[in-house]
Amino acid sequence: MEDNFFEKVYAIAKQIPCGRVTSYGAIAKALGTARSARMVGWAMNASHNREDIPAHRVVNRKGILSGKHHFQGTNLMRQLLESEGIEVMDNQIVNFEKVFGNRMLANCNYFLIFQKISKIQHYIKKLN
Repeated sequence: MEDNFFEKVYAIAKQIPCGRVTSYGAIAKALGTARSARMVGWAMNASHNREDIPAHRVVNRKGILSGKHHFQGTNLMRQLLESEGIEVMDNQIVNFEKVFGNRMLANCNYFLIFQKISKIQHYIKKLN
């Protein structure tokens, strides 16, 4: 179950465009599990040896780089965000509201529903 949840988190994280961020709680809410922000954090921490997951784009609800300690080097998360044009001061994103991609997560809900429908269609084809 945990692996499946993590993969759903990763599917959403992959949708965060360069120069935008979201929060652990926003991902949890997009998954329909609003109280699982901490598990989203665990998923992000477990993703650091996967280059296809932009974990640096997921921060806490106040824009604080709370996951920075899980990156190699003390400033890597900040450096990655700054390389995408996101300003960081004192380990917090400046103008967080402007780079917070909450609308993007609504599209992720449709993406996850599409994934489920595709899997169901695949199983139906196998049965026939």
